[in-house]
Amino acid sequence: MKTVQSVKNSLKFKAQPKSGILSIKIGVKKYSVPVEARMLSNGEYLFLSFPASSELYKIENKELTALPSSADASDAHAALTPKRRRGRRRSSPVEMPAELEAALKAIPSGFKLGYTADGSLKLVKTRTRRKKA
Repeated sequence: MKTVQSVKNSLKFKAQPKSGILSIKIGVKKYSVPVEARMLSNGEYLFLSFPASSELYKIENKELTALPSSADASDAHAALTPKRRRGRRRSSPVEMPAELEAALKAIPSGFKLGYTADGSLKLVKTRTRRKKA
């Protein structure tokens, strides 16, 4: 009996490495990721092996280019790091034109603005709600 791990170790070097197998779509453009993968398949099984790695790519001239390990990646870090929201957002005060503020102050207490059936403005008495006993 062979374990899955022993079969994977055995097949890893029997499969030929192929490049251009993996592609990714960013926006409307499709990029071929330059990662080698080893693959064997028949109608029943598929063996797929990627080298254990992570890579940082730069998109230039519609091509993916791996950044060398000595390159400065601070711009990539800032661009790719998701923003974390902390606390509540504070709403900025709304600026109200002086003429609108004066018109709203002219509405007597106990009334509000409403509309008639034809769409003209009218004063409507506000409803007072009482607590149920």
